[in-house]
Amino acid sequence: MKSVYDIIRKPIITEKSAQLAETLQYTFEVASDANKVEIKKAVETIFNVKVVAVRTINVHRKAKRMQRYEGYKAGYKKAIVRLAAGQSIDAFEI
Repeated sequence: MKSVYDIIRKPIITEKSAQLAETLQYTFEVASDANKVEIKKAVETIFNVKVVAVRTINVHRKAKRMQRYEGYKAGYKKAIVRLAAGQSIDAFEI
């Protein structure tokens, strides 16, 4: 069985995710084999909040070039988690 800390890898903090945080939606990078039920339980356990909905997105790898070297930026799975009214996660507060 996977640990909740293996499922939720890190929060994604960008301008767009900061705007979503105002509407009680928080963005996380998650394990690529995690499903919505596992993500919901992990967020509820780690942050002690009530999750209403989970949306997932597979971000595909992108080709990158550094001078004469070519390679790829790794792909990952992203989850957008919506919380119940009145709940918040302090990690996103700036």
